[in-house]
Amino acid sequence: MPALDDLRVLDLTRVLGGPYCTMLLADLGADVVKIEPPGGDFVRDTPPFHQDDDSFGGYFQSVNRGKRSLELDFTDEADRADFLSLVEEADVVVENYRVGTMEKFDLEYERLAAINPQLVYASMRGFGDPRTGPSPKQHEPAFDLVAQALGGVMHLTGQEDSPPTKVGFGVGDIFTGTLHAVNILAALHYRERTGVGQYVDTAMYDAMVSLAERTVYQYSYTGEVPKRQGNSHPTLYPYNAYEATDGYVVIAALGDRHWHALCEAMDRPGWIVEYPSAQDRLESRDELHAEITAWVAERTVDDVTDTLSPAVPCGPVQTIEDIYESEHIRCREMLVEAPLANGEETVTIAGTPIKMTKTPPRPNGRAPLLDEHRDELLDDPEDPIERIRMDGRSSHVGLSDGGSNDD
Repeated sequence: MPALDDLRVLDLTRVLGGPYCTMLLADLGADVVKIEPPGGDFVRDTPPFHQDDDSFGGYFQSVNRGKRSLELDFTDEADRADFLSLVEEADVVVENYRVGTMEKFDLEYERLAAINPQLVYASMRGFGDPRTGPSPKQHEPAFDLVAQALGGVMHLTGQEDSPPTKVGFGVGDIFTGTLHAVNILAALHYRERTGVGQYVDTAMYDAMVSLAERTVYQYSYTGEVPKRQGNSHPTLYPYNAYEATDGYVVIAALGDRHWHALCEAMDRPGWIVEYPSAQDRLESRDELHAEITAWVAERTVDDVTDTLSPAVPCGPVQTIEDIYESEHIRCREMLVEAPLANGEETVTIAGTPIKMTKTPPRPNGRAPLLDEHRDELLDDPEDPIERIRMDGRSSHVGLSDGGSNDD
């Protein structure tokens, strides 16, 4: 029995952050109904596409797996009525529109809560909602790049002599989406104890400041603005990436035990006495860095990791091709196969990092075609979520694990 298989989530989100949040809930067993505007979530048309099926691209498949789709036009009175009929029995509504958008359709939180007082209404925006705290920026749009820039993440990312650099993946979306799922689950726990729903809100700007928490206390303690340091750490050493003959390897010998093991592996026993404390090593980071860099440069990545592991925390800088070949990834089921909407092929998508012993989550089927589930959601008198609540069993079909097919 999946942990959330008695919950229905009405998902009005688009693009990445909101869909990633509701994907986590779907992986945990919730019945997530993706309510899409006319034409659908525009990410459906974002490449790459599989050569045998252009129903939607890999971007949409990855973060919308296991959901059902219903196309509704909120400018249409009948469609708004259909939405409200779903709200009556829903547990959660999630949306990531700009402030005031739902009010334009008379579908704001207060209206929905009057219909269903147990509803958890969760908004995810760039700059939050006035209900949880006003901001002069709340009517501005925001995407991942904007959130990373404003929240201090870009300022601290990159080499010291390079321009500010965004994190390669959409952490402004994905980290916010993850926090939003936590927000929703906390509100559901409160509802379980009180019988009362509430409005919850997670802002991308806020989430990036939380992600960059180190800069907050550094500035408070020192009065200095932290600078970019590439792959190194401002207060710890050794903690960096080093170039080997065939790639890069990271070494993080932070504790004394790790440091002693590194000195012995490098045949530098004198360093143990010469640099006995973390502060000593930090103050001498330049000369130590030159020595460690030279030592690694003469070896392959495998030579370095075989010599240091497991006594010293280290690892290769892997490509996605390396990850596909990783035994750890296979054992942990972090690559799963999703069927195409049309055709017999499957594609590989990321599995779930959330692991549980009693109610293990797993991606539940492919992403939906636009409006694929209209009949069962609006016309079927024996709704699957009601059957779930009656007998405690999920009706989802799971994905296969492992696999290494090309997307």
